[in-house]
Amino acid sequence: MKVLVAIKRVVDPYVKIRVKSDGSGIDNANVKMTMNPFCEIAVEEAVRLKQQGAVTEIIVVCIGGGACQEQLRTALALGADRAIHVDAEPDLEPLSVAKLLHALIEQEKPQLILLGKQSIDTDNNQVAQMLAALARLPQGTFASKVVVESDIVTVTREVDGGLETLALTLPAVISTDLRLNEPRYASLPNIMKAKSKPLTTVTPQVLGVELHRHQKVIGVIPPPARQGGITVASVSELIDRLKNDDKVI
Repeated sequence: MKVLVAIKRVVDPYVKIRVKSDGSGIDNANVKMTMNPFCEIAVEEAVRLKQQGAVTEIIVVCIGGGACQEQLRTALALGADRAIHVDAEPDLEPLSVAKLLHALIEQEKPQLILLGKQSIDTDNNQVAQMLAALARLPQGTFASKVVVESDIVTVTREVDGGLETLALTLPAVISTDLRLNEPRYASLPNIMKAKSKPLTTVTPQVLGVELHRHQKVIGVIPPPARQGGITVASVSELIDRLKNDDKVI
């Protein structure tokens, strides 16, 4: 069984975000970048399925500029077999990403598509759902457990009321949640082996996809600086401040 795993290059979650002086976006200059944490979970799940014998080939794909190849090599070091880099402008809209992934699905014919449920930079949580709709495939979102048996994949997903279990006929699209697994670290020998694994670069034009923007960022504003705490002398003063200053009661 062939598995396609989509990953995204994002700012390291432990790095302090800086907004550009003109408010046009996030300043990524000299900022450490990494693989989106939810995407790491998707890669780990694909590797575990391969170790269980349910998967024969893992293809990892990343959409963006040339720097994305760093994250693709990381995924190869974690256990992916080959990588595809879609050379396109960064910060594409979810619909554009879904269209590019759909074109790759038509080309590669995977039986399972794994994605992180959302990226930590835009938090849209839309690509997996849009991809399933475009490809007309069953989907299981927010997966906390995945079991593959023959041509059926059983997905336990997290919902507001608890857990829901779905049985999906392959091929299917699954988006991964935090509690699905704990990603491993790439060992030095595997990092060295990843350098010789195949990495192919394609363009949206080669895939037959025309990219159009439907949204425009008006401005990015940093959150207000957090004010220091104060000490009040009495309960009545506390209530007065909460009511008249903070407007919370």
